[in-house]
Amino acid sequence: MHSIQVEPISIYCSTTIYQVISSLTHFITYKHHAMPIFFRETPEREEFLPHKSDGGKPPQFTDFEGKTSFGMSVFNLSNAIMGSGILGLSYAMANTGIILFLILLTSIAVLSSYSVHLLLRSAGVVGIRAYEQLGKRAFGHPGKILAAVVITMHNIGGKLEFWVNSNLISKVQLFLGEKTIICLSPEWFLNGNYLIIIVSIFIILPLALMRQLGYLGYTSGFSLTCMVFFLISVIYKKFNIPCPFDGFTNHTAENISIDGECEAKYFTINQQTAYTVPILAFAFVCHPEVLPIYTELRNPTKRRMQAIANVSILGMFVMYLLTAIFGYLTFYLNTEAELLHTYSKVDPLDTLILCVRLAVLVAVTLTVPVVLFPIRRALLQLLFPDKPFHWLRHISIALCLLFVVNLLVIFVPNIRDIFGIIGATSAPSLIFILPGLFYIRIVSTEPMNSRPKIQAACFTALGFIFMSMSLTFIALDWVYGENRSGGGH
Repeated sequence: MHSIQVEPISIYCSTTIYQVISSLTHFITYKHHAMPIFFRETPEREEFLPHKSDGGKPPQFTDFEGKTSFGMSVFNLSNAIMGSGILGLSYAMANTGIILFLILLTSIAVLSSYSVHLLLRSAGVVGIRAYEQLGKRAFGHPGKILAAVVITMHNIGGKLEFWVNSNLISKVQLFLGEKTIICLSPEWFLNGNYLIIIVSIFIILPLALMRQLGYLGYTSGFSLTCMVFFLISVIYKKFNIPCPFDGFTNHTAENISIDGECEAKYFTINQQTAYTVPILAFAFVCHPEVLPIYTELRNPTKRRMQAIANVSILGMFVMYLLTAIFGYLTFYLNTEAELLHTYSKVDPLDTLILCVRLAVLVAVTLTVPVVLFPIRRALLQLLFPDKPFHWLRHISIALCLLFVVNLLVIFVPNIRDIFGIIGATSAPSLIFILPGLFYIRIVSTEPMNSRPKIQAACFTALGFIFMSMSLTFIALDWVYGENRSGGGH
């Protein structure tokens, strides 16, 4: 009788001990990720700003274990920054002068890096790595909708620059047609709109269906390589094209003497200067991609993600500056809104420039999947906030987004209107206004009169001032400007 009772007791004790050990193991593992900084083994492994939320629950960023390396993350973020906007920087320098352009470009780059800092701090306090959820935490459901709308408007609008490439396609087709007597090819081959649809289906769509952004690091690296080829070609052409060139009608310098036509200006203020700041601000916007990239980063910390942002912004700053300087010093006051169009006036069938056009086409094409990722995430946060991942939903949103982008690409207006309007609205919202407001509303541990909060408030006010001034200048240019296009597309 006694022996029969011992076995259940021993089993019960063993089970209880196992449960206690398992619970302690889980508790220790969990506390390792949630404990304050000074309990960590190394600074690099720390989670940034691990403050507790209002409910006393430590922040939990994500259950997803990031596997993307530092280099791949830099490629993805740099690719998100890079785009056809680089084609308009020489035109911006022609309308500001070298020194003023350098001041503006440096200021925008520094402010963009500081904006990423505010965004990461806000995300760290509440344990959220979704831009839309930060908006919800700061302003409730309207804030979530606002953040999603701004991200969607910016990224879809930014890909309207892909319209430039429909023209690039046509010119590459023209080159191939005259070189290889391609007149026997079907008519659709020479139609850029058809080719945009084909490229969207067979190149962009498969990449856009990637579940994780980290997988696009390889294509982002190739995209940046294409833009480096573009930069090298611009530098090379500076020493091969004489100035003045007889083929120019000199739209932008009707009242300038021949001697001044090939003279670099250090400070310039004219009617077209209004477009410069929006174009520059739009050139450094990468903020919708920051949190998704941070989520998939291996060994994620605030310092590590800030370093990725700084390296990406610095790399693009150097590329932007070199492109603008050598493009401007090639054509001076004859520089047009789209740099490659200016080269076409020298020799429409220049083999190198046509190869550069193809490289830019490939680069911007490979940028589209990267910027579609935060749009899809924003739509999922709005329409299916609590739903688990589902491939049908994932594919459907990608198809709808590409359909909308292609419609806008085919029927888009002047390229500079795109950069001007979108840069004057969504860019200051993503760089200045929203990160500053998020920081003020979310970081409750700091008083409003503290220096970080005052800096964030000034940062937000600067965004509103920048937006108002840019829209006003653009409207005045539309009303009174006689030469709005500047010879561009």
